[in-house]
Amino acid sequence: MLAIDAELPTGAWAYEYKWDGYRACVRVARDGTTRLTSRNGNDLTATYPELDDPPGRALRGRAAVLDGEIVALDEAGRPDFGLLQRRRRRGREGGGSPVTYFVFDVLLLDRDTLLDEPYERRRAVLEELAAEVEGPDAAARLAFPPSYSGPDARPDELLGVAQQHGLEGLMAKRLDSPYQPGRRSKLWIKKPLIRTQEAIIGGWQPGEGRRGGTLGSLLLGAFDEGGALRYLGHVGTGFRAAALGDLMARLAPLTRPTSPFADPVPRPHARTARWVEPRLVGEVAFRSWTRDRRLRQSSWRGLRPDKDPEEIVVERP
Repeated sequence: MLAIDAELPTGAWAYEYKWDGYRACVRVARDGTTRLTSRNGNDLTATYPELDDPPGRALRGRAAVLDGEIVALDEAGRPDFGLLQRRRRRGREGGGSPVTYFVFDVLLLDRDTLLDEPYERRRAVLEELAAEVEGPDAAARLAFPPSYSGPDARPDELLGVAQQHGLEGLMAKRLDSPYQPGRRSKLWIKKPLIRTQEAIIGGWQPGEGRRGGTLGSLLLGAFDEGGALRYLGHVGTGFRAAALGDLMARLAPLTRPTSPFADPVPRPHARTARWVEPRLVGEVAFRSWTRDRRLRQSSWRGLRPDKDPEEIVVERP
């Protein structure tokens, strides 16, 4: 279930902090076997082996499907998307940071499907499961972040706390909302503090100076409602040295002779562009949109292996 961008509502809503990571589902069988899958269905079980055992131990022989976010925490205990990116490139054995699974919903428990149950009921089930987690090792890898509701839950104050502690933002969820798989619903509302945009890489420009021999910027796009890939702009900042090498290795086999964008790319960028098949999805932080729907002052955040290109659509202003 996906959220829409909107102002935070008040009333019969609950609020959760927004976690900066990879969305994923955990499926736990009665024998404790765990399977971790991304939003686009990729099996991540072997990628994050530290998440294999804690869900099974917490459920103690019960079958379940959980929804949540894979995050890497910094020394202050805050989600750090950069650490998660480095973990993806290096792997656990290569010195990458361990990850934690933040559970925020339960879709199935034992033989009971909870999709039609209201959010308030599903949260109560989660709190019961959280109480059964034993041992510091399991708690470090499997977390149940709080939900805030009732007359004392003020979204403006919670958003201020998120900003103070460097969190990504706030989520609002209707207390009576069912879980609608794969649907972007007005029953869930997100209010990010960091403006981000998922985009498809359609080309790159060679770097100059210290970036000579590698890429200088990426040319980004997203599909419109008619299925055409529209140019959104370029990003040339925010790259770490290791990320540049990783990107070059991934882009090399995707080379194509012509632009994949349906609209013309500005001449200064098109003149030196190296075009690629639009198969890789990444994410940028940016300040605002220009009038012609181009990203302004964008900075690279990293690849999004949990997203398929077909999902990346230009949102209406």
